[in-house]
Amino acid sequence: MDTNKKLREQISALKDGALPEADLELALAALQGSDGRQAWDLYHLIGDTLRDASAHASGPALSPDFRARLAERLAGEAPPLRRATVAAEPTGLAALLAKSVSS
Repeated sequence: MDTNKKLREQISALKDGALPEADLELALAALQGSDGRQAWDLYHLIGDTLRDASAHASGPALSPDFRARLAERLAGEAPPLRRATVAAEPTGLAALLAKSVSS
């Protein structure tokens, strides 16, 4: 079993309010590590992006060849060597949960 995958699933379920109470302690402990915080932030970014995309679905249409031009430009880019991370203190629910675990 992939422990990291299981922890990410639990963090996702926590973010969605669907985590069983029996798994809460483990998920909160995972949020103490950088991987857990990174997953938490990523799931929030995904949710924010999805909500924004659905809010603007009726916005201006992209040109018909947009995908082809974007794919061509991306193909010419060098892949990133390492994903940049931002070291930040947790905020909102994450900060509240972190305090409850450290208390």
